Amino acid sequence: GLVLFILNLIRSAKKNRVEDEEVETLSGIKCLIYIVIGVACIIWGGDITVDSAKQIAAMLGMSDTLIGLTVVSIGTSLPELVTSVVAARKGESGLSLGNAIGSNIMNILFILGASSTIHPIAATSQNIIDTFVLIGISLLIYGIAKKGDTMTRKKGIFTILVYVIYMIYIIIR
Repeated sequence: GLVLFILNLIRSAKKNRVEDEEVETLSGIKCLIYIVIGVACIIWGGDITVDSAKQIAAMLGMSDTLIGLTVVSIGTSLPELVTSVVAARKGESGLSLGNAIGSNIMNILFILGASSTIHPIAATSQNIIDTFVLIGISLLIYGIAKKGDTMTRKKGIFTILVYVIYMIYIIIR
């Protein structure tokens, strides 16, 4: 699924390419250094996140799933939030929206697939409910985005409210 998604993105990007756009480029060695440092930080940060989340879950008597849906998901989404806010402030709304949508597609198709390839992931009834909630919210966001050309402040507040309601639901269950 991910390969088909990426191939479709590449085809679409080639079709909609802007020829006159100036892009600042870095040297190949500098890019490689940044990538290596970034990957190392992600691995280190991921390790710390998982260990800390397990400790929090144990201290509070909460399930790993609940910690994953709250603490870990918020922590791993913060870099995306910063990237999207910076992009939106610079008037790059396509980049901002693409980051949010692309990240979720990547998480579902690649991260979940790679993780379950390395070690099987149990499909509990709660996971299945969360999947249906995800699908429902995705359709809701699609409808919101389709209605009108912009993601307005009102729509943003509404999506945050939906998230808060979902967080309340998973904490209560």
